This record gives sequence, C-alpha cells and structure tokens, in this order.
Amino acid sequence: MDNLPSSRPLREVILLFLRLGFTAFGGPAAHIALMHDEVVKRRGWVSEQGFLDVLGATNLIPGPNSTELSIHLGFIRAGWAGLLAAGACFISPAALIVIGLAWAYVEFGSTPAVGALLYGIKPVVIAVILQALAALVPKAMRGWPLALLGAAALALYFLRVDNVLLIFGAGLLVVLVTGLQRAGASETSTPLVWWLPLASAGIAAQPAAAPFGLATLFLTFLKIGSVLYGSGYTLLAFLQRDLVDRLGWLTQQQVLDAIAIGQVTPGPVFTTATFIGYVVGAPHGLALPGALLATLGIFLPSFIFVAITNPLIPKLRNNRWTAAFLDGVNASALGLMAAVTIQLGISAFRTDPAFTPFPTLPVDPLAVLIGLGAAVALIRYKVNTTWLILGGGALGLLAGLAL
Repeated sequence: MDNLPSSRPLREVILLFLRLGFTAFGGPAAHIALMHDEVVKRRGWVSEQGFLDVLGATNLIPGPNSTELSIHLGFIRAGWAGLLAAGACFISPAALIVIGLAWAYVEFGSTPAVGALLYGIKPVVIAVILQALAALVPKAMRGWPLALLGAAALALYFLRVDNVLLIFGAGLLVVLVTGLQRAGASETSTPLVWWLPLASAGIAAQPAAAPFGLATLFLTFLKIGSVLYGSGYTLLAFLQRDLVDRLGWLTQQQVLDAIAIGQVTPGPVFTTATFIGYVVGAPHGLALPGALLATLGIFLPSFIFVAITNPLIPKLRNNRWTAAFLDGVNASALGLMAAVTIQLGISAFRTDPAFTPFPTLPVDPLAVLIGLGAAVALIRYKVNTTWLILGGGALGLLAGLAL
C-alpha cells in the first residue's frame, strides 16, 4: 500500500467523503450501502471481497462502523493522509449541522421540523440499502452454512440478542466448523483484533463529578468511543448511565432528544455527542468547546483502532483461522444489516397521516412510489445516490407543503 499518495487520490477522498458527510442520511446501514456504491461500483477503489473484509474488520473493533469504514477506505485510497481526511470529512458536516440544531434547541427549547424531509428520504435509503445487500450477500454467504448463519443473525437480532455476541459468535463458530485442528502451529497466535476490544474495555470510568468540566466531558466520551459496540440504541444506554445517572448533567428527555438529532441528520449517528457537548456546556458559556471536545472524544478511538488494524486485513484473509473468522463475521454483519433494513422499511412505508391523502391505508402509496422510482433510477440508469437522496427530500417537502 502506498502511504505517500499523490494529491489526486487525496483530493478524491476529500471530495467524496465531504459530500457523503452532507448527504448520507439513514444511519450506518445506509452509509455502508452508499460507500459500497461509490467506492466499489463507481470508482473501483476496492473489490467486492476487499470491501467485505474491511467491513468485517470494522465489526471487530469498538466505535461507529460506518465512520470506521470511511477511515479504512480513505487509508486504502490515499494512505495516512487519506485516513485522516476521510474520517474528518465524513464527520465534520454532520457535526456542524448538529451544532446548529443544538443552538436552536438551547435558544428555543425545540428543534426545527425535519419530518417532511425524512418522509421523502427514507424510501430512497431503503432502495440504496437493498441494492448493496443484493451485491454483497452472494459474496459473503458462499454456500448454505454461511447463508444459514446470516439468517440466524437476522432472526436473533429481533430476539434482542446482543450484536457483539452475534458478530463474534458467528466468527468463532465458522472457525470451529471449518476445522480449527487443521491450523498449523505457526498460525495459532491470536489475532490482534480478538483481544483489542477486551483491552479497550479496561479503560476505567471517570469518577463522578457534580460540577461541569471540559476534561470530564472529553474523558467520558473518550471512554464511550473506546468500548461501545452496536447502534444508536446501545449509545443510548451509555449516555443514560454516564450523563444522567452518574454525572447528572442531562435529563432522560434531553438524552432522547440528542439521540433523535443524531439519527435525523446526515453522517454519523454518534454526532449525538456533539449535541450533548453543546447542551451541557451552554449554561457555563462553554457550548462550542463542549461540542468540539465531546466530538473529538467519541471519534478519536476510531482513528486509532483503524490505524492499528488496517495493515492486518490482508493477513486476516490469508490466514486460515482469521479468514474463516472473517467469513462468519461478514455473514452475521449482513444478517444484522438486513434486520435493520426491515425495521427501516416498516418505518419508511408505513402510512403517516401528516404526509398522505390516504390515511386509512396501512402502506403509504407515495412512499412506495418514491422507493420504486429510486430503485429503478439506481439500478437501470445508475443515477448517483446523492441526487436520489436530494430528490427524495424535495418530494417529501412538497408532500408536507401540499398537506
């Protein structure tokens, strides 16, 4: 890998992830689908298998998966400069938007309405995710055992089995099934990614502090970013424990509002931390420093973990133990991605009386038409996903105004 890139690959990384940072709505599953479309299908930066291996590697370390995927891809395309640029460009637009919403929240006690915008965007996101799944599933689930494993991950997700257990359990199961005993003595060392999450879990929680402090704020989010696996709902549990129960800086409603802001804005869901940093810092005249330090704290571990693990990815694929482990992780990760897509689909196509002239129907005809139109434009005419998302948002706003 060339770690001294020309300015052109670096410029490509900056432009792509800056654009995704402003337009990547829909959460991690949608972000992964968007990146797959851009870097595999449109640009050919990595192969389908290479993309799957990088995606599998992100599931083995703590932190926000889609952000870590962007950092990995930036490193692959443009070396160390690309690693920093991709992550910063993907995170910064969302953080700036969230700071604006946090200002409105502090000043007016509420956030601007985004329902109409999301009404049109969500069906487009479903189309994008389904296209990515259609391309990735045949590569990840080669043969019925891996397909069965992916299906099991999907089902167990809805039974509320922990995501981390599903990811690591699937990897270890495939290692056992493919014949652990056949590995040679030279291959018996434990991969770094197996113990890295356990090491990060040893970071101690900061002691309770009644008064607000920037150092405590930063260290709290640094700890969360270092040990957190899972979705925004997992983040909710950490925020409740640290910010509400331990420090007493937020109410439960404020935490829920923060999670909502992270989910309805483009880019990483973990910019929830930006919102919280602004809100808790505002009464002390430290709103902007609080927002910036909370953002740095929760995302900094991702850059470190990716820098450590990225050079190991080819070795993981070439080693019998870790190749089998990655196969299991990839199958389980796509099963979880499919489960999230089902949840998003129910939300996207369920009738919302505020945006449809057919409030008695269980399924919203306009949302279905937007989704089908996006799928046709994406698959048949190869329309860029950014334009589709912007078009869906515009249609949502028009529907809101019409009603």
